[in-house]
Amino acid sequence: MKLTSASFIDGQRLSGDLSFCIPDPAHHVCLGKNLNPQLSWEEVPVGTRSFALICHDPDVPSSGDDVNQEGRTVPASLPRVDFFHWVLVDIPFDIRKIAQGEFSNDVSPRGKPGPAALHGTRQGINDFTGWFDGDNDMRGDYYGYDGPCPPWNDELRHHYIFTLYALDLEHVPVEGKFTGQQVREAICGHVLAEASLTGIYTLNPAVAA
Repeated sequence: MKLTSASFIDGQRLSGDLSFCIPDPAHHVCLGKNLNPQLSWEEVPVGTRSFALICHDPDVPSSGDDVNQEGRTVPASLPRVDFFHWVLVDIPFDIRKIAQGEFSNDVSPRGKPGPAALHGTRQGINDFTGWFDGDNDMRGDYYGYDGPCPPWNDELRHHYIFTLYALDLEHVPVEGKFTGQQVREAICGHVLAEASLTGIYTLNPAVAA
């Protein structure tokens, strides 16, 4: 199976249009357009009944002690964990592309609604749900796509991996506020093929230079 995008080049930097946050000289960051990228796929295996899409960042700091703290940095040597940015399941078999901005075209404080989404698909909650749990202005269930917003003081460039799975399932057996990890577990043994694209992003001016 082949996955392509008109929104970014595999292995290259994601644009601010696809991001939750963009650099701001006065305040470190400000909100971006938060558009989901365009994605297209082909060479689908025989027996495919639906598709699932997961975007995750494997470079998120395992400890938040230094995150976005003035006069400090998040060292590149710090162990990293997964952070899910988009969890989309039950993509019908006859769909072969997603348009840029089709599922997300802004930042929605307190999160977008879900799990029901376009074309009969369902979206899980992304990890901004937990990230904003202690913020009274932003707290909520963040369904669907929310783009990059890595720590502005992180020494490490973050990688955003979009993985499309061709499944022998018409519906993924997850319900309610399902997560990326729950989808990974539910589709285990049902993946006929998969394909990935990776975009890179940083909010740290020193790293970007």
